[in-house]
Formats: sequence, structure tokens, C-alpha cells
Amino acid sequence: MENEFIYNTSIIWENDRIGEISGPGLPNVKVATPPEFPEGIAGYWSPEHMFTASANICLMTTFLAIAKNSSFNFFAYSSDAEGKLEKIDGRFMMSEITLKPVIKVKSESDIEKGIRLIEKAEHNCLISNSMKTKIILIPEVTI
Repeated sequence: MENEFIYNTSIIWENDRIGEISGPGLPNVKVATPPEFPEGIAGYWSPEHMFTASANICLMTTFLAIAKNSSFNFFAYSSDAEGKLEKIDGRFMMSEITLKPVIKVKSESDIEKGIRLIEKAEHNCLISNSMKTKIILIPEVTI
């Protein structure tokens, strides 16, 4: 496996505070300033949403790889994420992201292993490790 990868994106402004992001071989997504800011527009993905989502997506994909490599059997995975934007030292920043994964297993004996693996996934998530944002993990593994 290589040690370096490049990911390309492009954005085109459409009107007002709306643009469209694209990447080679990927579906386009309309993006905008969030409604909490002046002239922001509801109903579009914002940088703040995508920043929060990137930590949530990375947790899932890292967990899936670790679970497969560990022969861990589960039958459902879902996760909610909440990104906190706040003004610190006069500047807005995403100060924390709370990740709440729910993993469903068939046996009570799998619960402890599921907790260990999701914690390992969070520890090894390359996106979270690239952020200065505090990551809070609140996992739930249930039968």
C-alpha cells in the first residue's frame, strides 16, 4: 500500500451563497453558507456539516476495516454526529465533535469486543487524527 494519496475536489459558485462541489467520478453536491451566518441558506450541506460528517464517515469506515480484520460479527451499524461550532479567542472554530455509533450484535459475548473495536477505530481514524477538534466518542453496542 502506498504512503501518499491525493484527493481532488472542485467548487463552482452558482449564486448567492450557493456553490456545487465535485470530484472525479463522484456525484456533485450543492453546498452553501449555513443559515446561522448572514445570508446563509438552509437546506444545503455546509462546510460545518461536511467537517462533522467527515469524522463520522471515517469512524464508520475505520470500524468496518477493523471489524473485518478482527472477524467481528455484527449486523447493523449507525452513527449520529454533532459538531460544535463556537467562537474561541475571537474566531469561530469547530471545537468538538461528538460521535455516537450504535453497533448491533447477536450475542451478549460480542458487546465488550464491539466496544474495544469502536474505540480502536476512533483512535486510528485518520480524519479525526488530522483535526485539532476534540473528538468525543459515546458508543453503544447492543443485542
